[in-house]
Amino acid sequence: MEKVVINVGGMSCEMCQSAVQEALSGVEGVAEAEVDLEGGKATVVFDEGVTNLDALRAAVDDTGFDAG
Repeated sequence: MEKVVINVGGMSCEMCQSAVQEALSGVEGVAEAEVDLEGGKATVVFDEGVTNLDALRAAVDDTGFDAG
């Protein structure tokens, strides 16, 4: 398992936070996703044999937020 922190731009409310967390949790291979609204970051634990950082960033981008 690998753990990464992704900067997430554009979140302004708890619904934004929930949308990003749900998107990340829905990626196959993700074991844990925690989104910090105030810090603008998502911490994700995932199986690097199943998914990768690019897929996680794409999931965030698909929700309309900026994964940096």
